[in-house]
Amino acid sequence: MAGVLGLIVISFAIWGIGDIFRGFGMSTVAKVGRTEIGIEQFRSYYNERLQQFGRQLRRAITPDQARALGLERQFIAQLVAETILDERARQLKLGISDAEIARRITSDPAFQGPSGKFDRLRFEQIIRQAGYTEPRFVAEQRRLTLRREITASIGGGIKTPQTLLAAVNRFQNEQRDVEIIALGPAQAGEVANPSPDVLTKYFNERKALFRAPEYRKLVLLTLSASDLAGRSSASEEEARRYYEEHKDSFGPPERRRVLQIVFPNVDDARAASERISKGATFAQLAAERGLKDSDIDLGTVAKTGIIDPAISAAAFALKEGEVSAPVQGRFGTVLLQVTKIEPGAARKFEEMEPQIKQEIATNRAKAEINSLRDKIEDERAGGASVAEAAKKLGLTSTTIPAIDRSGRAPDGSKVTDLPQGIDAVSAAFASDVGVDNDPLQIAGGGGFVWYEVAGITPSHERGLDEVKDQVESRWRDDEIAARLKSKSDEMLAKVKAGASLAQVAQENATKVETVAGLQRGHASDKAPGTVVAAAFTTAKGSVVNIEGDKPTERYIVRVTEVSDPTLDVNSPDMQRVDDTVRQAMTEDMLTEYVARLETDIGVSINQAVLEQVGGGGSQQN
Repeated sequence: MAGVLGLIVISFAIWGIGDIFRGFGMSTVAKVGRTEIGIEQFRSYYNERLQQFGRQLRRAITPDQARALGLERQFIAQLVAETILDERARQLKLGISDAEIARRITSDPAFQGPSGKFDRLRFEQIIRQAGYTEPRFVAEQRRLTLRREITASIGGGIKTPQTLLAAVNRFQNEQRDVEIIALGPAQAGEVANPSPDVLTKYFNERKALFRAPEYRKLVLLTLSASDLAGRSSASEEEARRYYEEHKDSFGPPERRRVLQIVFPNVDDARAASERISKGATFAQLAAERGLKDSDIDLGTVAKTGIIDPAISAAAFALKEGEVSAPVQGRFGTVLLQVTKIEPGAARKFEEMEPQIKQEIATNRAKAEINSLRDKIEDERAGGASVAEAAKKLGLTSTTIPAIDRSGRAPDGSKVTDLPQGIDAVSAAFASDVGVDNDPLQIAGGGGFVWYEVAGITPSHERGLDEVKDQVESRWRDDEIAARLKSKSDEMLAKVKAGASLAQVAQENATKVETVAGLQRGHASDKAPGTVVAAAFTTAKGSVVNIEGDKPTERYIVRVTEVSDPTLDVNSPDMQRVDDTVRQAMTEDMLTEYVARLETDIGVSINQAVLEQVGGGGSQQN
């Protein structure tokens, strides 16, 4: 939904551009030209952005955290940038037709149903979940579209310099051939077991490495749409009713070419309708009002493609060639004419039944989630624990006896009973025993996760007897690493003195491997990450001695060939690079443009009111 609901966010320094207003009213946060941003407008904007930010992080953001991050300053900067562009659009007298706004909304994939067509019920559900009414959403899309028109005119013609593309191409696609000698435990020789005194000394010098991490006992309750959808099923009767109500969504719907003339008032529309009844044509009325074909043509659309329900119903009740009586729409009184009808061909119910039942179950589950969430919160407000609330409502909570910050149990295994798609562990380690935590929201409105910290086992030092096997294993690895470092230094010295790689490899019971076509960031069994990194920081013909990905591995590497790539600006990779660079350059230009508009239009911030909202963004005065 980012294409529709996303707002243009421009990072720019608003602070210091204008002095803080003198004589600000306590109901005004900022002034942009002649437009005032009121405290309630910004409070609403602040809360919406805070919720979006929380959904991205998959956890709620507290007012204290928001202040620490400076979110109130970032959000007012965003709102001021949007307002500046709105002001500029008014100065330029830019506008967009209702038909175009409707076309953009109805063609957005976010609002398409199972058939891939615009689904009004889905549209209403999504914008309602996002906190919009339909008129407010349509108005927001109008403003957003005009902002995009302005920004596109600023950065639309930017081209990426060929020199930059060539440099990126060389970095990404340069290839190198290398010769490698790999050393491992076999070249280190036999390592005898350490004596108790050696092991004790080694442990005492590294006790911090063997500390037990902090563990927490967690109680979790996951409430997800997918789980609830599986607990209920839709009947055939419900599915048939849904099918009939959304028949146009299941296959090519009936489409009509619709013409529309908007009148300033009902009386003018009635007068025009009377003239039609006396023989005047729709085209004559349009010509008399100075309207071109493009001004009156809504296109060939499905019923769901007309966003205004009154207009949609009237248009699809007409016969071909017929002109409607005056229709009161959301944007004025109109006359309609249908000049062409293309019959639809909906897919059969039997074919769509499983998909429809799943859609009904999912929608029902989402509604049930909100109801259950309220009941769980009521139980918790009454003093119930997460486990007690779950039991009372017939749900199942999960208890994890002990888990560390990395999500592992005391035996080192990965804990598998964690909710998917959300970081409950980090949230739990940011909480404490006895804290009443807000639930975490699963991305995409998929549900909630409640969590409690039921106990904490602090991090503590462990005795040698507890971790003897780990200590001995680490000591052995360090001993092998030290021997390999010494041996590889000797081998490298011989190579630099004139010996061949093959000769020093044979002397140490190993061999030379040739690896061709290495690329940055692409490791393999023969060329681990450290070898690849070294190959691209070493000149052709030079030899280096490096540690492997493990301390018990060592490599001697010679770069034998360097191949510069050919630049193909039309390749998919270069097209992606080009897009990324142009986007960055465009953002820089827009930052400068908005900063200039700030100076021309004038921006002032009421710091006291801004801090008031930031100090309690979710509270009311």
